[in-house]
Amino acid sequence: MKKIILLISTLIFSLNVSAAIVVIGNQAGINDISQKNVKKLFMGKKSKLANGDKAKIIELVDGAAGRIAFHEIVTGRSEAQLQSAWARLVFTGKAEAPIQVADDAAMIKAVSASSNAIGYIEESSVTADIKVLLKL
Repeated sequence: MKKIILLISTLIFSLNVSAAIVVIGNQAGINDISQKNVKKLFMGKKSKLANGDKAKIIELVDGAAGRIAFHEIVTGRSEAQLQSAWARLVFTGKAEAPIQVADDAAMIKAVSASSNAIGYIEESSVTADIKVLLKL
């Protein structure tokens, strides 16, 4: 039984580390960002980027593996906790819900279309259309 649990744990761990996630921004936007500020932006506790522009938060759709992995690393929140937190913020008028996209290609397209956009993708999906702000 211990061998099975160890094997499953190893498999899960190796899946989580196999794909590095990067925070991306528009080529004309900010040049870098701290993990602390990324957490605040994606939890709705902060709304502006370092240059003073209002951030346009782009998320993968609810339940997407990349979204779950990103929030596991950055915010430490589960899908249910995220939805609950954002529902409260939107209901009270403290924040606007992030824009959701289906996949990395759609994320790149959305981020490259707005100078104040910020999102995340797998590192292997990075193109010249966007800039890497932080590697997680």
